Amino acid sequence: MKSHFDNSKLIALFLASRPKFLVASAAPVLVGSAVGFAVSGVFSPMLFVLALSAIMFLHAGANMANDYFDHTSKNDWLNKNPTPFSGGSRYIQKGILSPKAILLAALVALTAGAAIGFIIVLLTQSIFVFVLGLVGLLGGFFYTATPIRLGYRRLGELTIVLLFGLLPVYGSYYLQTGAIDTFVLLPAGIVGLLIFLVILVNEFPDIDADAAVSKKTLVVCFGVPASVWIYRIALMASFVIAAAAILTCRLMFFAGLLYLITLPAAAVAIKFVNEKDLASSGYCRASRITILLHSVGSLALTAGFIIPKVLIAHNG
Repeated sequence: MKSHFDNSKLIALFLASRPKFLVASAAPVLVGSAVGFAVSGVFSPMLFVLALSAIMFLHAGANMANDYFDHTSKNDWLNKNPTPFSGGSRYIQKGILSPKAILLAALVALTAGAAIGFIIVLLTQSIFVFVLGLVGLLGGFFYTATPIRLGYRRLGELTIVLLFGLLPVYGSYYLQTGAIDTFVLLPAGIVGLLIFLVILVNEFPDIDADAAVSKKTLVVCFGVPASVWIYRIALMASFVIAAAAILTCRLMFFAGLLYLITLPAAAVAIKFVNEKDLASSGYCRASRITILLHSVGSLALTAGFIIPKVLIAHNG
């Protein structure tokens, strides 16, 4: 009986980390590593796996830390409109796990991510990698943790863009090449915009609860109508970057073309992200299509860097 209880608790803790959303942290590592392979022609599976493991542990830990601190702020308790994509795991609110268990699991996951990051630093002897890892660790924890609470102070979206877009793409690229190149801003910018869209669209269902605890998200600060337009402009900006990259950066040509293939999904996303539907309780089609767009767009970029390199190597 005790073993069954322990197994159930471990499973609950695993699910509380929201594993199906860890693709958000895997995506920039895939893209950055693919860019590195396209540039250098070599690939380190060990550094790739270590980077992927580290960021996913940090992401899982941040998810559970967010659950704990959104519990202490009463944010998740006040949320009457949770969806499968927003409002936290709800494991504390449903009595499945205690706040203490969630916090302890968060610290364990963050420590595991930090430990793997330390191994990467030892292997690379890189201050750059150390700084990126430290920013990821502290940023993930203090996204909602007191006293900094980045997500409550108009810095949540910027933090997500950095931690799940620009920095891991650059870090993964650096691990494969040992270089810091400016053109990486193009794919990193697209990934950053895609994850920005994910975090933004998931703020709409939470607007009342966030406002009640002074969690200053973009949707709380600017309101639903303006935030809908922010979503649309950011989405179209990602395609502008892709088009510009096709015209100006040889290495981005195929990646940009493949990303443009996701335009039909973007059109559906714009249709779903509208003021009328977002006001409906339990509405989550906008979140679903945005998360799909992030995943497919990131895979398109990854394939666009890898396929031409493989074909050239094969024909050569």
